[in-house]
Amino acid sequence: MGYRIVVAGATGNVGREMLNVLAEREFPLDDIAVVASSRSQGDEVDFGETGRKLKVQNIEHFDPTGWDMALFAIGSEGTKLHAPRFAAAGCTVIDNSSLYRMDPDVPLIVPEVNPDAIAGYTKRNIIANPNCSTAQMVVALKPLHDFAKIKRVVVATYQSVSGAGKAGMDELFEQSRNIFVGDSAKPRSSPSRSRST
Repeated sequence: MGYRIVVAGATGNVGREMLNVLAEREFPLDDIAVVASSRSQGDEVDFGETGRKLKVQNIEHFDPTGWDMALFAIGSEGTKLHAPRFAAAGCTVIDNSSLYRMDPDVPLIVPEVNPDAIAGYTKRNIIANPNCSTAQMVVALKPLHDFAKIKRVVVATYQSVSGAGKAGMDELFEQSRNIFVGDSAKPRSSPSRSRST
């Protein structure tokens, strides 16, 4: 028996990668739905390299009743609006934003590090995960901590521009091109395009 899965934010970089991983790992699915904001409604996204196309539905009108879990990659603002609604309908939300990472009623899970903590998800029907650099770091640190307790970690990260989404990647391409041809490579004037981590 498979699961009924929703990917929220399926038109973004992270959402598309979630679809790729589900397809590549042959995750046991009975059904899959892809949702995003109203501006993406009706677009199609690839389900990995399966050749299957999935039509994007508007998250605002999507009924999560009867769906097993939703993988959220829509940022904190969208998550704040929609995660409680999905969770209340019985659809377990696994959230990729920073919104619930410090919430004591929402377990912050890295499966290779603290799988037992997942039992706490029933309080809110929501599971959080840390940002990309933290997740991979704690997987490496866990066996070291088990062997000789780590008291402090000092970290500097230099993260990919892809964290800023399509707009950030487009800006990098444009600036790189401009430098190559001798044009000005001024940054765009928007205040901050990077995701909260």
